[in-house]
Amino acid sequence: MSLATTEQHGAKAHSDGGWDDTSRVPVQTRSERFTSVDPAEFPAVTGLEVDWKLTPVAQLRDLIDGDLDGSGYDLAPQLAEGGTIEWIPRADPRVGSAGSPEDKASANAWSSFDTALAITITGDAPVALGFDRSGFGSAPKAAHTVITAEANSTGHIVLRSTGAANVVENVEIVVEDGAHLTVVSLQEWDDDAHHLASHFAQVGRDATLTHIVVTLGGRVVRVNPSLHLSGEGSDGAMYGLYFADAGQHLEQRVYLHHQAANTKGRVNYKGALQGAGARTVWVGDVLIGREASGTDSYEQNRNLVLSEGTRADSIPNLEIETGDILGAGHASATGRFDDEQLFYLQARGISEAEARRLVVIGFLAEIVQKIGDPALEEYLQGRIESELSGAGS
Repeated sequence: MSLATTEQHGAKAHSDGGWDDTSRVPVQTRSERFTSVDPAEFPAVTGLEVDWKLTPVAQLRDLIDGDLDGSGYDLAPQLAEGGTIEWIPRADPRVGSAGSPEDKASANAWSSFDTALAITITGDAPVALGFDRSGFGSAPKAAHTVITAEANSTGHIVLRSTGAANVVENVEIVVEDGAHLTVVSLQEWDDDAHHLASHFAQVGRDATLTHIVVTLGGRVVRVNPSLHLSGEGSDGAMYGLYFADAGQHLEQRVYLHHQAANTKGRVNYKGALQGAGARTVWVGDVLIGREASGTDSYEQNRNLVLSEGTRADSIPNLEIETGDILGAGHASATGRFDDEQLFYLQARGISEAEARRLVVIGFLAEIVQKIGDPALEEYLQGRIESELSGAGS
């Protein structure tokens, strides 16, 4: 865990920690965490750290601190006017424009990739781009993507990942002043895939970003989005949908930082768990900074447990460094079916199985409807139904 000086927040030595005037205490504020692109500057990951203790580290050791293949991968883009796609070298100034790694795995990927995929949205007309990514293979691999929405542009980008994978990647997103961007990250990996991802986003003045993570496939998938509302009047929405089957570990660690004044943020993640050993982890950090007067922020996580033998960890955190805000709050809930809902549907002649299907579809539909692509929304509804029937990948 990253460390700060003993003076922070008045922390002092005590008997449990054995701290003294020359030692250090844990970082209390999310924005003060250590960052670096060099994995050697991070301590070894043991699985006891606050950021790793809920993650199956043993299954991810080769991604955290092993050698990674940084070459390219198969990509099938759907091209449209107003968007450009290119592979750029590590020295390109766009690399590092949105953020920097907070953990050793992210830094390992950052130091290992050969070229980065650069996606740029330009012009005044709305642009929609879709990318089907595959061919990662089973060997440990690094990847890097930089997405830029230039000033006053409008874009909708879908990154869909399928097939075999043992990959750790960084995705940078820059939304310039007055731009409006939606980024959908869809994980439909094979059943034995491992995927670690860190997303970094910077949102400029009067700009908006809608960031959506949908995870349905993979053995262990951990996605950590960090969104910084760095321009005055910026707006950020972070949505997530996940469905964990037997033996799957699906993890999201979300960070929303209100840096500038008059910003608005919404975080809403929903998940379902079904089957022995299904596990989900959601940690949500919202930080309202000292300069973020007029902030309007809310985060929530909801989990629906469909069978015995599952586990959902849900941890919302809210830090406020200014009293001049419009509002801020957080919520978390994990539970089973609402018996009243089931009774209502069954009383109208609907079978129990169909009633349960309708409840789950309705529960997750709120996130699906945020995607803004009717064809993809219809596809995801079908995928959720296949997961419910046990036919999902």
